[in-house]
Amino acid sequence: MRRSSIFDPFSLDVWDPFKDFPAPSLLSTSANGTSEISAFVDATIDWKETPEAHVFKADLPGVKKEEVKVEIEDGRVLQISGERKAEKEEKNGSWHRVERSSGKFMRRFRLPENAKVNEVKASMENGVLTVSVPKEEVKKPDVKAIEIAG
Repeated sequence: MRRSSIFDPFSLDVWDPFKDFPAPSLLSTSANGTSEISAFVDATIDWKETPEAHVFKADLPGVKKEEVKVEIEDGRVLQISGERKAEKEEKNGSWHRVERSSGKFMRRFRLPENAKVNEVKASMENGVLTVSVPKEEVKKPDVKAIEIAG
């Protein structure tokens, strides 16, 4: 199994150099004047190629399908994006620990030339987004046997 890497020239994952970079723009001020952190959520995605299609599976627990966008950009770049909302703080309790991440996420994958980008299908079940990109059939070349005289 091959994992993508910024050093892998054959990686089809579009690398984001700012993915884990803490930027001042992530600190925002809410309407009531308090500061809150808005971070990028790391959406883990598996990409499997079958004889018929490229299949992407993303673990997105707690995210509704209405909060996810699946798009094809520039003809052959699959973009999966969305936002996991933070839970509202309730007046009658206090948090002891908050470890689940919230915020926006975006992953991009450059699709190979055999991808049928006009036939992409997506579904979401039990917090798992599945995107299926059918592949063009590989046409076998016509081979004609030539009889050798002599």
